[in-house]
Amino acid sequence: MGVLLLSILLLALATAGCGSKNANAGVKQLSKMPEMEIDPNKTYSAEFHTSKGDFSIDLFASDAPTTVNNFVYLAKQKFYDGVLFHRIIESFMIQTGDPTGTGSGGPGYNIPDELGSDHKYGLGTVAMANSGSPDSGGSQFFICTGPDCANLNLQPNYTIFGQVTEGMEAVLAIAKSPIIEDGEYNSKPKEKITINSIDIKEK
Repeated sequence: MGVLLLSILLLALATAGCGSKNANAGVKQLSKMPEMEIDPNKTYSAEFHTSKGDFSIDLFASDAPTTVNNFVYLAKQKFYDGVLFHRIIESFMIQTGDPTGTGSGGPGYNIPDELGSDHKYGLGTVAMANSGSPDSGGSQFFICTGPDCANLNLQPNYTIFGQVTEGMEAVLAIAKSPIIEDGEYNSKPKEKITINSIDIKEK
């Protein structure tokens, strides 16, 4: 794979100032990263209910405890309810988690990266998006939907914290949605595709 293609993929994942005050104007913000509430020795999953169907992901609490704790906290706070899938690249990924729907918003804080696990980027992988700088993730994440996502294994800078286990057809239906080509790799869908709610399960 050429350096140019990898650069394009990394640019597509950039959150462009995630958590900035201007981007989040009028959006609910949290004052700080949540305290650790999950038990890394337990198993967690998330059931997504979206405007394109339902799917489930297993969360990697033992490999990425801070990231999973953050996601679980935000989901339980209904932070993601009504949030758009704002970026779609069918051969690569679908991205969501920005309360502003612009690709630049976040929860009001950042969380540290949790890299170095044995997990690889592939179909159904769930990972944090970031601004391109270390420890710049917040609430935005992406789900791998095509072969281009595997190229991130050459530069694994995005915390992998889950895997789709059921309903991949709904994820791929989102990925196949028509997009607006704006020349900046944003690939905004023409229709509004939303997360209606997320249910967290603990065992």
